Amino acid sequence: MSQYDTTLDLSVSNTSHAQVLSLVPAGSEVLDVGCATGYLAEALVARGCTVSGIEYDPEAAEKARPHLDHLVVGDLSTMDVAAEFEGRTYDVLVFADVLEHVAEPAEVLRGLLALLRPGGSVVMSIPNVAHGSLRLALLQGRWQYTKVGLLDRTHIRFFTRKSVLELLDETGLAAADFRTTFRDPLSADVDVDVDALPPGAVEWVRQQEDAQTFQFVVRAVRDDADAALSRAVSEREVLRSQVAALRASAEQARGERDQAVASLREVQSTLGWRLLRVPRSVYGRLRGGAR
Repeated sequence: MSQYDTTLDLSVSNTSHAQVLSLVPAGSEVLDVGCATGYLAEALVARGCTVSGIEYDPEAAEKARPHLDHLVVGDLSTMDVAAEFEGRTYDVLVFADVLEHVAEPAEVLRGLLALLRPGGSVVMSIPNVAHGSLRLALLQGRWQYTKVGLLDRTHIRFFTRKSVLELLDETGLAAADFRTTFRDPLSADVDVDVDALPPGAVEWVRQQEDAQTFQFVVRAVRDDADAALSRAVSEREVLRSQVAALRASAEQARGERDQAVASLREVQSTLGWRLLRVPRSVYGRLRGGAR
């Protein structure tokens, strides 16, 4: 059984699978790249799509086959796309948690874009290596690979928001819809020893940009299609990053202010501070005598 076999729960919107499906128009002809056991293809077929698939694992591919109109079993990095697909083209190319598994994601994308019809789109989901759980783990010197998740042991490329946008630019694509899924830094599948962290470290990390972003989910188009929309979305992402940075700075300033106030109150509550203060009654008498 493939380690990537799963059951989709489409009632929960805060998952990459639900977001990917929502970005594929019903009735589309779709190429599911890295289709695993076909769980995503099955959901797409239920929405009236015709789905082809590419899968590296032969056992998983055979399980996916009943849901697919066309199946290619092979390595994305060495595949002869023209020979394997014999003139087939698609409305949507789906890369659901795939590009982090290949050494040269830009080359893979460029090669498969030959199968994308004019006006078509590329839908991808990519884990966020800047998630807060990984930041906290690195503070403790940890980078422990796991069977699945953010540190899946088969991940060989890692992405932040910026590097996702750079990948699109490098391959002649632009984001027409840029979404995220969220997970708290302490609820991810990453080993973090909270008690060993400095006071305030978790809250500080939570406030940083994309610290609670678990995955990026993107619908991209060729730069010559929907160009105005693509530019607007890209500009919005830049503004969003700037606003997030300003908010993080403001939050940090508020935290430092609150810490300073708390420290002052702690000092004022000490016996030494109280002894240094002149009682009001004595101060009043002294002022009266001065007159």
